[in-house]
Amino acid sequence: MASLIRDFTCACGRVRCEAVGEPIVSAVCYCSDCQEGGRRIEALPHAHLLRDPDGGTPYLTFRDDRFRCVAGAELLEDHRLKPDSPTRRVVASCCSTGMFLKFDPGFWVSTYRLRYAGDLPPIEMRTKVARRRSALPLPQDAPAFRGFPLRLFGRLIGARLAMAFGR
Repeated sequence: MASLIRDFTCACGRVRCEAVGEPIVSAVCYCSDCQEGGRRIEALPHAHLLRDPDGGTPYLTFRDDRFRCVAGAELLEDHRLKPDSPTRRVVASCCSTGMFLKFDPGFWVSTYRLRYAGDLPPIEMRTKVARRRSALPLPQDAPAFRGFPLRLFGRLIGARLAMAFGR
């Protein structure tokens, strides 16, 4: 059986990435860094949205070994909230499109959900809702957590173990 390959591109199509298999998690994050990082990227000239109307950033998160840039890697630029931040928000410089987030000590890539077309897995959780700044009602499509829930860490540990055992 062939693995599912999800392609996503920047707005102009010059940068193309792919993720293989099911994501570790499909989530929306409201942490202060994701809200600020999203705001900064969306403020770039000719930028494209990457946050939901209520300020949450929806992601599909994949293991590093199941993610790659297949075209236009030379057009990718790192954006950090602070020069020494371990989190890079990666933007396609050709059209100011946020593509993914990489937490450098981690073994996963959080891709911006809004870059994909077609059927996507449902949102499984909303994290760090205690930091949410919106007056809009909180969507009720998934469990909401004030912080990062243990189930998220459990999924990350499970993914790391699967990588270690070549699965």
